[in-house]
Amino acid sequence: MLLTIVTGLVDAVSYLTLGHVFVANMTGNVVFLGFAFAGAPGLSAVASLAALGAFVLGALAGGRIAVRFGAHRARHLRAATAISVSLVLLAVVLAAVAGQPVPQGARYGLSVLLALAMGMQNATARRLAVPDLTTTVLTLTLTGIAADSRLAGGPGGRPGRRLIAVLAMLVGALIGAVLVLNVDLVLPLAMAATLMAATAIVAHRLSTDTSDWTRGPGSG
Repeated sequence: MLLTIVTGLVDAVSYLTLGHVFVANMTGNVVFLGFAFAGAPGLSAVASLAALGAFVLGALAGGRIAVRFGAHRARHLRAATAISVSLVLLAVVLAAVAGQPVPQGARYGLSVLLALAMGMQNATARRLAVPDLTTTVLTLTLTGIAADSRLAGGPGGRPGRRLIAVLAMLVGALIGAVLVLNVDLVLPLAMAATLMAATAIVAHRLSTDTSDWTRGPGSG
């Protein structure tokens, strides 16, 4: 849930200050890329491609981390989040140095750093495979709330968990947007780094646990 809030925070920063680009929700970037190719004003194909490329590289790194640490969920989360938070901290420093309005070069730098971190986070969430918690993609979550509901004739699923995930991203986006529009983009990025660091610390404390829940997929 903390990492889902992070998604809302960083996407608020990227969309509102980095040229209408997402660093976590890649579906939006693919759509923006199509719009940009069609000549829609206010959109940059280069910015979308940079975010997409960095996200894929981050996901690739996340996959390698999963191979190395995936046998133990807490150690896996600790390793991946520690690297991700380092990237976000670099983004905090860059944003503080660049100031506002953010120069074009710094925009690309921030987009790449944040998209790398989010790609890694998504790869990690995918490997951890907590039901209904992807930390980024809510389309299937919202679909599941409706399609699996008793009203639709389904089993009911986990509507509470799914709704909390939607609320977490909404809260992150709301806080991020308010801070970007009224204070500075450094603050929501610093908040994102703090939440990621908290996640890494908790994962570290659980890294010696050997309970059944710590066993990663395929580890027996």
